[in-house]
This record gives sequence, structure tokens and C-alpha cells, in this order.
Amino acid sequence: MKSLLIQDTTEEERRRIVEESLGFLGSCDDCMSGMADMYDDYICGKRELAEITMSFSAGYTKAMNGPERTGCGY
Repeated sequence: MKSLLIQDTTEEERRRIVEESLGFLGSCDDCMSGMADMYDDYICGKRELAEITMSFSAGYTKAMNGPERTGCGY
């Protein structure tokens, strides 16, 4: 498997990686633009995929409201 790092890919390859990962190949009429926009920094070569994913996960976890998990239910 080829490296997905910015230094090892072209902008076109990064665009294709994101499109294939999200399940559409450019034929989508704005159906997943919010998800695709999240990866613009990767496509443009500004931030790595791992950094974007971690910031998304951290924001999602931080925003979750609900009871504290105290342990395994089993």
C-alpha cells in the first residue's frame, strides 16, 4: 500500500483518496460536501489525514452529552 502522507502524494492523488474513502467519485451533487470539506486541508497539503481525524474525533467526543461510563456492563 502506498503511503498516504502529503509528502508522498500529489494533490490529485489526495483528492482521489478522500473521494474514494467517502464513497463518491466526483459525481455527487453536494450530497456529502460537509464531510468532504473537512478534508480540504489534506487535499491542499496543509494537514495530514491523522491530524484531521484526531481533531474531528476530539471535537465529537467533547461535544457528546450523556451519562459518564463507569465500566463494563458485563
